[in-house]
Amino acid sequence: MQRHRHPGRSSVRRPRLVLAAGLVAGLLALSGCGGSDSASDTSSGDSKRAIGAPERGAADAAAGKAEQETGGSPSQQKSQDGAQGKKSGALPSGTHVIRTASLSVEVGSVPKAAVLARSAAEGAGGLVASEETERVDDTHEVSHLVLRVPQGEYEAVLKRLAGTGKLLSRTSSAKDVTDQVVDVESRITTQRASVARVRKLMDRAERLSDVVTLEGELSSRQASLESLLAQQASLKDRTTLATITLDLSEPETVAKDDDDGPGFLDALSGGWHAFVTALLWLAMAVGAAAPFLAALAVLVLAWRLLRRRLAGRRARPTSGPGGSSPAPPAS
Repeated sequence: MQRHRHPGRSSVRRPRLVLAAGLVAGLLALSGCGGSDSASDTSSGDSKRAIGAPERGAADAAAGKAEQETGGSPSQQKSQDGAQGKKSGALPSGTHVIRTASLSVEVGSVPKAAVLARSAAEGAGGLVASEETERVDDTHEVSHLVLRVPQGEYEAVLKRLAGTGKLLSRTSSAKDVTDQVVDVESRITTQRASVARVRKLMDRAERLSDVVTLEGELSSRQASLESLLAQQASLKDRTTLATITLDLSEPETVAKDDDDGPGFLDALSGGWHAFVTALLWLAMAVGAAAPFLAALAVLVLAWRLLRRRLAGRRARPTSGPGGSSPAPPAS
């Protein structure tokens, strides 16, 4: 017996098979795309790393070259900067130093040198604390100046002042007062807190005796606080401005050489001086001997008068018995 195929069933199965085949092909396509994407991502990542490696190598090489040119890494550069700061004399932050110097300079003209010193101090942002000028023996002048200059301009001003003439002497000193400054600041803080506590107690006090006691305590602590503030101001002034003491002097007049010997005018002057001196001594001798000479003259005059009287008495003729004097013998 022969079977006959029904045409309707075969037509229904074919679309189902086609749909299943399409689904299988789509899944295969999707899996293939995912694999290709992951592969492409991997390859792209590898390519990026491959490309980035030379760039990083070039950057590292450039950084090493820059370090060699600048003298090392940033940390090394900081240490070098600190060493250079120590060599150049720059003070670390938070350090307080009192600087003083004394200069003695011989100049051709004291007034001009004093003007230059004042301009050097004022040009550096400082001031002239005091100035004294006097003339010695009517031959030369001397000047004493006290200058205050900022710490940063201290060395420059010293060099400028020393170059105004012949440097005779120079002394300088530096005193670190950082510990003293810190101690004063700490004591000020403590004293302020103490004053504030006493004031709070005064506000709460009710009895008169307590108020009087607290007022005395407040006055004492306030006085201590003001003293500390004065010390702080003095330290700040001396650590901010350095003190330079400058002594200016002119060279003394050089005496004339005596190698050429005295001239005619010198001899005439010397002779006149000797003549006047002799006259003065003679006048002094006469003045000293005048009383004695006057007494001697009186004695001589009296002696002569007495002698004449005695001679007159002896020369008178003697009378005889008849009242006539004897005749002189005939020759």
